[in-house]
Amino acid sequence: MKSLFDTVNALSKRQLCDRCLGRQFGRLGTGTTDEERGRTIKLFLAMTEEYGEVEGVQSRFLHAGGEEKDCALCKGLFNELNKFVDLVVDALSDHEFETFLIGSVVDEEILERESGLQKEFALASHAEGIKNELNREIGIRVFERLEKEASFERPDIVAVVDTRFDTVTLQVAPIFIYGRYLKFDRTIPQTIWNCKRCRGRGCEYCNHTGKIYQTSVQELIGDAFLKETGGTRHLFHGMGREDIDARMLGNGRPFILEISNPKRRLLDLERMREMVNTSASGRVEIYNLRYTNRDNVSRIKNEKAEKTYRAEVEFEDDVGPEKIDELIRKFSGTLIHQRTPARVSHRRSDLIREKKVININCELQKGKRAAFTIRGESGLYIKELIHGDEGRTQPSISDFLGTGCKVASLDVLAVHYE
Repeated sequence: MKSLFDTVNALSKRQLCDRCLGRQFGRLGTGTTDEERGRTIKLFLAMTEEYGEVEGVQSRFLHAGGEEKDCALCKGLFNELNKFVDLVVDALSDHEFETFLIGSVVDEEILERESGLQKEFALASHAEGIKNELNREIGIRVFERLEKEASFERPDIVAVVDTRFDTVTLQVAPIFIYGRYLKFDRTIPQTIWNCKRCRGRGCEYCNHTGKIYQTSVQELIGDAFLKETGGTRHLFHGMGREDIDARMLGNGRPFILEISNPKRRLLDLERMREMVNTSASGRVEIYNLRYTNRDNVSRIKNEKAEKTYRAEVEFEDDVGPEKIDELIRKFSGTLIHQRTPARVSHRRSDLIREKKVININCELQKGKRAAFTIRGESGLYIKELIHGDEGRTQPSISDFLGTGCKVASLDVLAVHYE
């Protein structure tokens, strides 16, 4: 087994710059740079030559601080550090960010030479890769120039330097904004509905808009944020969704707005709230905005929150108060079996779901009408609970009352989630 001295002495036969020599022992010792480590190794070998233990070291190695362009491994790549830093700083100049990370692309020939060298001298266990050193050295200089912190976990932006062509590609982390929304317009969906015929490309059927509906809750909120951030697109993550013809009232529905590739990240959220509420007045309103992260997207989408609804119902026949009182007792706390509703069966699996009615109240009105207030488990189909969906929901209010029931209007009063 070769000693460290034998390995270093053998490496002296290769014309390596300080950085490339030091990097081969980058995991040995701390508190120094690869360049300093390489220079120290050369000094040590020069001392051993004078001591008489080895010969020809000075003629074999690049001298300490010598021309890196003559390095047999990197071919002077590290001489271009300042140029790479300038490219990164310029690419970042029109982006807001607090944390960053540097990545790099290096010529395959250089990587193959380094890999071959490390295999030949069995250096893999204590050597550092050239890309690691390059990323670190560029990152240190970017930090000094911009006074922004590097982050290895969740950087706001990653700048990837392609050293082959002197270009920089930015990978910008999205921003996530949590809030609650109210919807007062019974004609708009929660999210964008692409045209099924053209799949969003635009055709005569959709009047060349690519969409079934002119706008949505997502667009009324997201477009304002997209313009303010200079991002490329928005995604909308809601805690469930109400029917298009249902209003979302009360405490609102929790949502997370995701903005891709934002140039500006530091928004005045109170100002954004006012801006959206003014532009979407009478249709959508938002509040309780705050920044959040990707982890909470799955929580929002998967949360099984109970909801309270108000439904205006029309009966085909007269219904007396005694029957309504009996209905309230019957359905409060009852487990409902619902086969996938006919109206959504084209896009959802045909299953039978068991959902509980937590409680129910009903106020009889004039003209064979009533107002129901129903609190149910997440996923309970309220319209089908009322009209029965031709027997697909059991039990149903219609079957219990023995008369046809039509839902004239439906509102979500509360999403029970803190």
